[in-house]
Amino acid sequence: MGTKIVIAGAGIGGLCAALALSKKGFDVAVYEQSTELSEVGAGLQLSPNAMHVLAGLNVADEIKALGFQPSAAVMRHYQTGAHYFSVPLGAQATQKYGADYLHIHRADLQSTLYKACLKENVSVYLSCGVVSYQLSEKGVSVELQNSTQVQADLLVGADGIKSKVQSCMLGQTPAVFTGQVAWRGTVEAYKLPKNLVKPKANLWVGPGQHFVSYYLRGGDLVNFVAVQERVDWQQESWNEPGNINELKDAFKGWHPEVTEVLDATESCFLWALFDRKPLNQWVDKQVALLGDACHPMLPFLAQGAAMAIEDSYVLAHYLGSDLPIPTALKKYQDLRLARTKGIQLGARKNAGLYHMSSPTNQAKLAVLSGLSKFGLSDAMAANKLDDIYGYNLPKELG
Repeated sequence: MGTKIVIAGAGIGGLCAALALSKKGFDVAVYEQSTELSEVGAGLQLSPNAMHVLAGLNVADEIKALGFQPSAAVMRHYQTGAHYFSVPLGAQATQKYGADYLHIHRADLQSTLYKACLKENVSVYLSCGVVSYQLSEKGVSVELQNSTQVQADLLVGADGIKSKVQSCMLGQTPAVFTGQVAWRGTVEAYKLPKNLVKPKANLWVGPGQHFVSYYLRGGDLVNFVAVQERVDWQQESWNEPGNINELKDAFKGWHPEVTEVLDATESCFLWALFDRKPLNQWVDKQVALLGDACHPMLPFLAQGAAMAIEDSYVLAHYLGSDLPIPTALKKYQDLRLARTKGIQLGARKNAGLYHMSSPTNQAKLAVLSGLSKFGLSDAMAANKLDDIYGYNLPKELG
């Protein structure tokens, strides 16, 4: 086609977009501000809606080989371990939604996408982030952090919650601290008592905090995310070391399945959770935003990576439809706005439920606990997830 596309950011969204666009025949170059492609040791969840897209990009089998397939998603009381609900995953989810539900290490997913991009002749430049752009009749002039200019027909801003592309498009609007921080870490499974961590997506909810654990790399590694409400830490960095003893103190008195994981943890990372209101504009003529640059999500529906992956597929679909670039970008924005906004707000709403933060949320948990004794809460929870997990973009777009 001869169309040159520049992508800002080589995270999950940027690399997935590069792969999807290169498969449509575009000339794609990715510019990343970091000196190396390395993700902090942390896991993420790939629900069937994301796996449909990754299958469409021919990388699903490799990702499955590197990941772990949980048997269920379970929410439990932080002390007693009593169940609020259990949603079947594993083979049942695959049969129901037509794609797997997987846990994968971020580094493994990023590496898989990167290698696939290289096979498609995508150029990836490190230590070379995008800082701004200017539109012209010829396309987009992209300024890089080394003060050089790159000319392109289209710029995609996949440069995260602190997106320079978004700032250039919409003006400086700082993200808002949510009053919550997240601790992340991994533990080799052999260091834990056998069968301590169940082969599920394990969610423990308690006053002002919650804890998530699940397996990675075929069960060799246990990943955890511990979220706590506090206002004295506002670092956004993903690689800021946390104080492991402080983390253990924060979750003292929780169920042994939580505390024994933390007892075996030698190091962790800590970062503040920031949020933005849903945007109504993602595009500017020949510039588009993608992933966290336009819809950063709290991790309480485990859909941040999935939404960036979906964005990538839709963007490539419309740009590959021989429409004028501004028209294609408008169609991309219009299809994605409502879905991402709903999931953004749903994730934010879950924070209150997970942290028992109000009488209303405490009452909801009490109802779930009562219904769980009859298996009714399981069906309710599964039905709420159907609209997210059952979304098959390759099938929908044809």
